[in-house]
Parts: sequence; structure tokens; C-alpha cells
Amino acid sequence: MAQTNPPFMSGVPELLILRLLIRQQMYGYELVRAIRSSTGDAIGLREGVVYPALYAMEARGTLKARRKSVNGRNRVYYAVTAKGKRRLTSLTEEWQRVTGGVRTALEEPGRA
Repeated sequence: MAQTNPPFMSGVPELLILRLLIRQQMYGYELVRAIRSSTGDAIGLREGVVYPALYAMEARGTLKARRKSVNGRNRVYYAVTAKGKRRLTSLTEEWQRVTGGVRTALEEPGRA
């Protein structure tokens, strides 16, 4: 059985959250669904991963939170800050470098 979140996934929740929130503000559970949808069900992060990541990112200043009442329910919507935009750029560059390296290794099996 494949692991849901293998060790190489470190940093992926932050990257995906920032990428989705750069497009529009969302609340926690909405992000959980959007991550699964935007990755074609390849990555499914549960609330136990997403909410602690949101709280940590807010504490670091990469996200800002805003309470909003929707249909009588209070929800906390998150948005990316200027610091978060810079962090997204950095994470994106790093993941492109890593995935490019893995792709190269997979395409050229004789290379070692």
C-alpha cells in the first residue's frame, strides 16, 4: 500500500497552499478539496496537515486570516501576503529544480 504522505513531501503542503491561495482566498476545508482536485487526486492532504500548516504560515507572516460569515457560519479565509508571494516564488523554483532532476534521472537510466 502506498504511503499517503511520503517523506519527500516535506514542503509540498506549503507550496500547494500558497499556489492555490495566490489565485483566490479560501477557507481550510475548501483548500483540502482544492489540493486534491488541482493535483488530479495524486495528493490528498487531510485537515490534520492543512490546518497546522495554515496556522504556522500565518504565524510566519506568509498568510493573513480573515473571519467571514457565510450562510450563518463563521469561516476563516486565508490570503497570501507579500512575504507569502516571495516564499511561493522560492518554493516553486526549488521544486522545479528537484522535479527536473528526478525527471532527468528517470529519462536517462544509463546516467549515474
